[in-house]
Amino acid sequence: MTTEKTLDFQKRKISYRVAGEGPVVVLLHGLPFDGNLWRSYLTAKGEINTQASHFKDSSWPGKFKFITPDLPGSGASEMIDDMSMEGMAEVIKNIIDMEIGSTEAIPIKADINSGMSFSSEVRVVGPSPNGGSWKRAALIGHSMGGYVSLAFAEKYPEYLKGLGLFHSTAYPDSEERKTIRKKAIESIKDRGAGQFLKTMIPNLFSPDSRHKIADSIEQLIEQTNNFSAEALVSYYEAMMRRPDRTSVLTNLKIPMLFIAGKYDNAAPLNDVLKLCHLPEISYFHTLSESGHMGMIEEGGKSNNILNDYLINLS
Repeated sequence: MTTEKTLDFQKRKISYRVAGEGPVVVLLHGLPFDGNLWRSYLTAKGEINTQASHFKDSSWPGKFKFITPDLPGSGASEMIDDMSMEGMAEVIKNIIDMEIGSTEAIPIKADINSGMSFSSEVRVVGPSPNGGSWKRAALIGHSMGGYVSLAFAEKYPEYLKGLGLFHSTAYPDSEERKTIRKKAIESIKDRGAGQFLKTMIPNLFSPDSRHKIADSIEQLIEQTNNFSAEALVSYYEAMMRRPDRTSVLTNLKIPMLFIAGKYDNAAPLNDVLKLCHLPEISYFHTLSESGHMGMIEEGGKSNNILNDYLINLS
C-alpha cells in the first residue's frame, strides 16, 4: 500500500509517499509538477503497474520500495529557506535518512608506515533512525528533479547505488537559456502562475503528443491551478544559478541511466548523448515520440526502461 508521510525539515512540512518493500528507489519530479507525476507507474499497492499490456516483466511487483517526494514548494510541501538545488538535495537526504538509514563522519588517522593512504575523514554506515540496516538508494530525477539528483550525488555519493537523469542534464544554463528563464519569471510575475503554466505545460510535449493526448495535458494543467508563483520563480532562479556538474558523472562509480526525448527542447537529445559517455557505466535510451514528458508520452516504453535498469541494480 502507499503511505503518505510528512518530514519536518527546518520547521517546514515536506510531503512524500512510500510504497512497496525492497531496495529503495527515489523518484524526483520536475517543474511544475509534484510527486504524483509518477503515479501512473505504481498501483495502489505501490507496485509497478503491470496490468497494462505493454509491461513485460511479471517478476517486478514487490521488488522495490518507492519514495516519491513533493519537492519544496510543490504539491503539499512547503517552501524552505534555501530553494537552491543543493538546498532541496538536503531535503532528499533527510527523507532517505528517515526511511533507510544515515551516515556519520568520523576522523581516521593514517598509518604512514603501512604503505596505505587514507583520507582524514570517511563516512561510515550508522544506525537507521527506524532501526533498520543501511541500504543505498537509486535516485531517478526528471528535469529539475535531475538537477536536484546531481546536487545530491555530488555531496552524498555514498548514498547511491544508481542515478538516473530522465529528460535532464548536468550542463549549466547557457546564456540563451538564462534569457529564456528570465522572460519566464517576468511572465509569471505579470500574468500569475496559472496563466503562465497554461502556455508552458503544452510546450513540454512533442507536437504529435499535443494532439494525441490533449486531454491528459489538460488534466496536468488543471492539477497545477494552485501552483505558487513564488515557488515557480524560486525554481527558475535556482536553475539559472546551478553549476556545471559534468564532473559528477565522471566521478561516480555507479551505473547511470539517461532517458532522452527526440523532441525535447528543454534537455536536447544531442546534449544528453554527450553526457552518456562520461560515466564508467552508462545506459542510454531515446524516446522517439516524446518531448520532455516521456513518462506520459511513452509510458509503456519508459516503464520498461526503468524496469530493466532497476532490476540490473538489484
